[in-house]
Amino acid sequence: MTAPRDWDKELAAIDKAIDKMPAGPAPAPAAPAGASPTPVRRAEAPVARPGRPAATWFRVVLVLALAVAMPFWPYAHQCGINLYLYLGAATFLVFAGVWGAVRSWHTRVGLAHVLSLLSLLWGRRRRGPNAGRRAVRAARGSFRLGR
Repeated sequence: MTAPRDWDKELAAIDKAIDKMPAGPAPAPAAPAGASPTPVRRAEAPVARPGRPAATWFRVVLVLALAVAMPFWPYAHQCGINLYLYLGAATFLVFAGVWGAVRSWHTRVGLAHVLSLLSLLWGRRRRGPNAGRRAVRAARGSFRLGR
């Protein structure tokens, strides 16, 4: 079995080695004789491209227009094909809200992001808590109003 290490001594040796190093940046490796010198590129930090806020706002305004129009759906949507169309539009509103939220997140437009998330929640609310059960019952033909 080996003797335990004395970490204080080893770390002191490392500190001495670091102190002996020059304070400037590391020197570039020497080029071999006869080789042409190649320029060294410094690593640059990636630049965040915010995108086009006008395009983001256009998308968010389209989503908001659909969100505002949903309560004024012109057809009865309790059962049948009209129910499926309404649920499809509400589902589209949810996906459009996600679309606007992702786009506004990438372009860093905070207010548009919040409005997109609110429209997403509004679309989920438009679908209702038992929309799936209503659609299944409507497909079976056992859906009756007032029951």
